[in-house]
Amino acid sequence: MTKSYRQGQILKLIRAKRINTQEELARELRALDIETTQVTLSRDIRELGLAKTADGYREILPDPTGPSLGQVMAEYLLDVRLAQSMVVLKTSAGSANSLAVALDQEDWAEIAGTVAGDDTVLVVCWDNQRAKSVQERLLSYLSQ
Repeated sequence: MTKSYRQGQILKLIRAKRINTQEELARELRALDIETTQVTLSRDIRELGLAKTADGYREILPDPTGPSLGQVMAEYLLDVRLAQSMVVLKTSAGSANSLAVALDQEDWAEIAGTVAGDDTVLVVCWDNQRAKSVQERLLSYLSQ
């Protein structure tokens, strides 16, 4: 188990449920077969930028940097294609990563993840129906 995997699971847990203490977080991680020490948890919490609030640990999200998804799509997106549970985005050369980052920052529930090449972004969705919904949503940006 890697540090990034553990930290990803921590984020998933605090997004899904109220966790008020490191002890509760450690217990939840153990339920996922992730053993960790209090020192490691403290470091993870600090590195992830989590804050303890009245509603438990929460992410302190940085101010968005860079252009919005709409701006990036208007400038770089050339085509949107559906491929079963995936959506393939064609961009101008060298622009796929910028588009993938902007899309990832939107954190759409229908999207499992993105993979960017030089001029292509593969958007992986949870199923075919959600992929169709994502395709339609992305195509709406082209008509604006």
